[in-house]
Amino acid sequence: MRAPSTVIDYRGTFEFPLPPAALWEALSSPERFESWWSWLHEFRLRGDGLVDGATLRGVVAPPVPYRMRIDVLLERCEPPSRIEAVVSGDLRGPATLELVQSTRGTAATVAWRIEMMQPAMRLAARFAHPMLRWGHDRVVEMTVAGFRRRLAETR
Repeated sequence: MRAPSTVIDYRGTFEFPLPPAALWEALSSPERFESWWSWLHEFRLRGDGLVDGATLRGVVAPPVPYRMRIDVLLERCEPPSRIEAVVSGDLRGPATLELVQSTRGTAATVAWRIEMMQPAMRLAARFAHPMLRWGHDRVVEMTVAGFRRRLAETR
């Protein structure tokens, strides 16, 4: 069954040249996320880092003409291998991050099924889903590229 145009299903795996524990440690600096990624604004962490019950809150501004306020509740964190989260706000749905040892370091698999909730976004999705998907995919690419650069700078 095909997802509605207001839903984005995504799954991607990315390789990083660090073991899972070192990659988890790098991800455990959410106070630096906003400086790492130009698309993230007004970012705040409620809680004690990447732990069960913590919430990440911010504004996502992709390279298309809309901005989304989101909260990401970290429901289950298993350092250094897995995060299960629920996104709410202008986007809603489940998300996961899994870090697995690989021959090159770590294979990081991200997956989510998010639904756009803003009325204007929902309307745009009916007529311009390819553009919204393009914006989504650019944010993912920018996130991974930016994180790789930051890792290289700190190594």
